[in-house]
Order: sequence, then structure tokens, then C-alpha cells
Amino acid sequence: MRTLDPQTVDRDVPAALDLVLDDLLARRLDEARALEGTFASDIAARVAAFTLAGGRRRRSQLLWWSLRACGGGAAETGAALRAAAAVELIQTCALVHDDVMDGSPLRRAAPALHAALDEQYGTAGRRLPLLSFGGAAAVLAGDLALAWADDAFAEVLPRSPYADGLAAEWRAMRTGMVAGQYLDLHAQATGVRSPGRALRTAVLKTARYSAVHPLVLGARLAGASERTLGALRRAGSCAGVAFQLRDDLEGVFGDPARTGKPAGEDLRDGKATCLLAVGRALCVRQGDTEGVRLLDDVVGSPDATDEDLRRVTALLAHRGARAYVTARLEGLSARAARTVRSAGLAPGPAERVVDLLLDAAGVAAPAAVDRAGTGGEPVRPGVPAVAGGVR
Repeated sequence: MRTLDPQTVDRDVPAALDLVLDDLLARRLDEARALEGTFASDIAARVAAFTLAGGRRRRSQLLWWSLRACGGGAAETGAALRAAAAVELIQTCALVHDDVMDGSPLRRAAPALHAALDEQYGTAGRRLPLLSFGGAAAVLAGDLALAWADDAFAEVLPRSPYADGLAAEWRAMRTGMVAGQYLDLHAQATGVRSPGRALRTAVLKTARYSAVHPLVLGARLAGASERTLGALRRAGSCAGVAFQLRDDLEGVFGDPARTGKPAGEDLRDGKATCLLAVGRALCVRQGDTEGVRLLDDVVGSPDATDEDLRRVTALLAHRGARAYVTARLEGLSARAARTVRSAGLAPGPAERVVDLLLDAAGVAAPAAVDRAGTGGEPVRPGVPAVAGGVR
């Protein structure tokens, strides 16, 4: 594969990343085919295809533009693109496993990997001791993506004088992702849906993994100071929680044609989201016992009807949970933007970081966010602040 200069990568980061992924995954697929043909075609090829078709590459772009904002250039380009490829493979692992745990039939408006395998072999109705054939095979596919991610990141460390810090960040990202996913499952199993627990889950599962760690990996590759790393961690925490809040809203109010996931899936699954926790707190505060009962009866019920879901959706809007969460995510987005802009970074790349963080949170107009100050409505008495540990 030809060596890319940083200016070429700047013009189209996803395209540059795809060149690296094409080369990396072609090598992994050759190894898989040499090992065992059915495994290669059913599992390895699907992992590669899923990764190559991956979404908007936000994490990779955050890593790249953080590197550039901190002064990284030609000497770090190869290592940065390999690190970004590793991050994309971690994302593949997370999404494949997440779909199994949630029983989600769709991903990116197409059958989820486990559903595609069950469709291929006609095993959707046949159960193994733990999962369907497709579900069990998808666990292995996610494991393979994680192994390939570690292999890719291992190629980064010898190329950087900052290997120790990079390795520590990589370990923290992997472990935090698992911890956040477990808290999500734990809340669904136990029914614990407090705003504090929902926030902690959001920080571990989404904020650090989706924003903090990619930003810090890029900055570490560029040899950034601890002061700069701290600023990027704060900005990433705010933006990452805002991204999760936007995801919470999309999970209830989003259009399936745009989100690629069934409407109301988070409600049927009993996801312990900040939106639902705030909705329940507002019902309690406003003395709406019927609303509390509706949430308790419908959220987490696989038998909930479409009409039940519509009633919950209307309740969350009527009691102010939707407006409250929207205001919080706008406030956190504004804080993230200010933090990046005041961190003494290279102005052009820093603005690209800001744009990516705001876009992830669904905030389309940076100027409007800046004017919003800390953003939106004041915190209502009796409702725990959604900003939590990122205040």
C-alpha cells in the first residue's frame, strides 16, 4: 500500500482509512481462508464486509483531526491511520455483540450479522443452550473483530515514541466499553433506572469510547501535553454524553427509515436511558402516578403493543422529558465546543474536531450552539442534572 501524506488524508479521512482497512483486512482474510474455508466465508468475510461498509467513521475522524490539531504530521500519519483502523474494528465488535444482546434484527437498515447467519442456515427458530446459531456465531464474529483490532493496534506501538501512553489508553477503551455494556444489561435485568446509573452507563459505554479515547489517542500520537490531553478528555466527555442523549431520543422518537432500527426498540428492551430516567422523575415530581404506572408496565415488556409505545412516547413529550434531554445535550455540546476552542490547538483542525463533536450530538449549527451558552432550559428542580460527572 502506498504511503499517504497528511494533506492527502486531510482532504478525505474516510477514504484514506478505507485504503488502510482494505489492505489490513485483505491480509486477515487470506489468513482465514488458509486456516478454514467455511469459517472464512461465514465469519471472517462478514466481519471484513461489515467493517468496510462502516458508518460515518466519526471515531476515526476524531482521532485524525485531534492528531492534526495537536501538531501531528507526516511522521505520525501511518501510525494514526492504523490506530484508526483498529478503532473501526473495535466498533465492529461492539455493534455485532450489541445486536446479539439486544436481539436487534437490523443494523444500518440491513439484517444484523446474527440475523443474516440464521437466515442463511434457516436456524432462527432453533435454540442452542444460550442463543440461536446466528447469535452464538455472531459472538465469535465480534471476538474475531476484537482480535483483529488488537493486532492492528499492535502495529502502531513500535512506530510511536509514546507507546506506553497509547497502550494504556487502548486498554482503558476496551475495558470501559465492556463495563458500560454490562451496566446496560444489568439495568435491564434488575430494573434499576435511576438518572445517576443511566449517566454512568452513558459515560462508560458511549462518551469515553465514542469521543474521549479517539481524541486522546490522536493527541498522544502527536505528543500532546497533559494539559491538552485533559482539555480533550473534558470536551470528549461532554460531547460523548450529548451523543448518547441524542441516541436515547432517536431510540424513542426517531424515524426507523433514518435510524435503521425498529421504532420503540429501546422501550421494549427496557433500556436504562437518561431519557426514561428523567421522564419517570418528572412524572413523580408532577404527581402523575398513572404515568409512572405506564412506564413501569410498558418499558421492558416484550409484549408491549404499538399503541403502548405510542402512549409512552406521548408521555415523555408531554411531561417535558424530551425537551429537557434536548436542552441538556445542546448545553453539553456547547461546552465541548468551547473547551476545544480554548485549548490552544491548531485552529483549522480544532474546528474540524468541533464540527465532528457537534454533528455526533445532532447539533447542526455550531453558531447557534455557541450563542446558547450552557444551553437550553435551566435545570428543573427535582430532576437530577444529566451532565453528572462532566459538569
